[in-house]
Amino acid sequence: MNKGVWYALGAYICWGLFPIYWKWLAHVAAIELIAHRIVWSCLMLIGVILVTRQWRAFRAAIAAPRVVQIYFIAAIIIGLNWLVYVWGVTAGFIVETSLGYFINPLVNILLGMIFLRERLRAWQWLPLGLATVGVVYLTITYGSLPWIALTLAMSFAFYALVKKTAPLNSLYGLAFETSVLFIPATIYLFFVETTGHGAFLHTGIIADILLVGAGVVTTIPLLLFASAARRVPLSVVGILQYLSPTLQFLCGVLIFHEPFNQSQLIGFGFVWLALIIFAIESIAAHRAQAVAAIAE
Repeated sequence: MNKGVWYALGAYICWGLFPIYWKWLAHVAAIELIAHRIVWSCLMLIGVILVTRQWRAFRAAIAAPRVVQIYFIAAIIIGLNWLVYVWGVTAGFIVETSLGYFINPLVNILLGMIFLRERLRAWQWLPLGLATVGVVYLTITYGSLPWIALTLAMSFAFYALVKKTAPLNSLYGLAFETSVLFIPATIYLFFVETTGHGAFLHTGIIADILLVGAGVVTTIPLLLFASAARRVPLSVVGILQYLSPTLQFLCGVLIFHEPFNQSQLIGFGFVWLALIIFAIESIAAHRAQAVAAIAE
């Protein structure tokens, strides 16, 4: 395997093992966790930009009003995604969070059709239908919508939709997004500290290290993924992306012993079948396009 595949595997394994990290901080309120994640991620990303002597280029890249508008919207969406994800993990809904990222690629297709007027290939309708059946079935068996999964899938899909027209690379983009959220996150952390509810420096050195480390675990997979995306075909990245929710699912069931009954198995089964069909169709379409390009 080339370096790009290893980088991609590293990124998706890190994201897949995130539940273990956040579970270590389950005693900290989710919104405080996200505030720390934003603050320390921003500081680390800006640090990377400074160390690599890209500050002048970064400032020039974010100067345009259109860039500010795009990344302000992206920052709000990814902030919501992070909050719901961390709350879901720490509250004991890891299995449902994994469902959100399983169905996310299919939601991406749906939004592309609605907002970008992309045409679905004939075989793409089948996985969309199967995933819908799975979500409806889970809704009926739960007695309510799997809102955590749907919020994660929709928010990340809208985030991808916004970023589709975003001009910055991954490093600059996330640095700017966390910069947008940095001030409100810092204000919130000062507020919880002054009211006596802050966890930082009050719940042990291990918790403090993990809170600061939230910036590291956010940044490293991003940089690995950015390196992978430049080295491997998009079709390979598309297949490897299912490693992350698979690991999250296994963490929930095998490590944290979340319940996974027959009804959930049936609902997830529809989604997994949809993803298998989607992956096969995507590979076939990519190969057909490659052959056509060679023929021309």
